[in-house]
Parts: sequence; structure tokens; C-alpha cells
Amino acid sequence: MKKSERTRQFIIEQSAAIINKRGVSGTSIADLMEATKLAKGGIYGNFENKDEICLEVFNYLAGSVGKGLDNAIANKDTAKDKLYALLDYYQQRVVSSEAGGCPLLNFGVEADDTNPAIRQNVAKAIKRSQQRIEKVVNEGKSTGEFSKKIDSGRFALKMFTMIEGAMFTSRVTGSLAPMKTIVETLKTEIGSF
Repeated sequence: MKKSERTRQFIIEQSAAIINKRGVSGTSIADLMEATKLAKGGIYGNFENKDEICLEVFNYLAGSVGKGLDNAIANKDTAKDKLYALLDYYQQRVVSSEAGGCPLLNFGVEADDTNPAIRQNVAKAIKRSQQRIEKVVNEGKSTGEFSKKIDSGRFALKMFTMIEGAMFTSRVTGSLAPMKTIVETLKTEIGSF
């Protein structure tokens, strides 16, 4: 990796938690300068503008969550255990994250009306998340673990939106009870597959 690439990555990593917590509009270049200990020229020498930094930060954070979810299911043998592992990962890692919670939710809420580039990347990340769930359900159907009657896409959409809603509610209310309730509800449903 070239020095400029390392510096760019450093800026992204040091800015990630700040932008995820404060949002695109709530984060100033001064905040990023403080976090990175770089001058304004050091930041703008690596990025065209703040929107580009925010887009790269979103991609970095979404990629980190995606890798965490993939790792959570990597060593699970059954589709049921994989779905449970996804739920546990969201409950244990994402909802209580010191880095500000789910980047898909945080960036998506802010960018839906204000930033088409970020909105497009959030939409792609949402699709990947739902596809991960759908793939696991289809695995369970193909091995006979789950009933063939289950609509994999519909369940993936439901599980993803329930988890995101529970994360939102838990973080805003400061209570893990909503997340716990949704995880238990989904595990019960998965158990009936």
C-alpha cells in the first residue's frame, strides 16, 4: 500500500465512529482534523470533499459489519444455527456498539433525502444483508432442514427490517429490551421452520 493509500485509509478509520455517531451533516472537517491530527490540507489532499469521506466511511463501516456477520456464520453447520448466529451478532455487537450502532440505519436515515450517492450505497448494503439471510434460508430448504414452503425472500426482508427497527428502538430508548424481544420472536419463528 502506498503512503497516500495508507493515509487515506487512516482518515477513513479515524473518522468512522465520529461520522457514524454524529452523522454527515453533524460532523465538521474540524472534527475530522481533531480525530486524525491532520491539517485541513492533509485531509483534502486525500479526498475531494467531506461527502467523499462520508461515502468511504460508510463503505468501510458497512464492510466491517458484513465481515462480522460472515464470520459469525462461518463455523456454523446448520441453517438454523447460522440464522441464530446472525441474530446474536446484531444483538451483541451492532446494537450496543460504541461506534454508534448500525451504519446502514444511521447513514440511510440521513441520506435518503440528502445524499443520492450514500443512499445508493446504503440500498446496496441493505440488499446484500437481505441476500445473506435469504441464502441461509435457501440452504436450509435445500438440505431439508427447513420446509420448502418458506418464502426465503419474504422472510429475509422481514428479519432484516425487524432487526433494524429493534436496533433503532433500543438505541433511542437506551434499552436492550426491544432488541431482545425481536431476537427471541425471530428465533421462535426460525425454530418452527
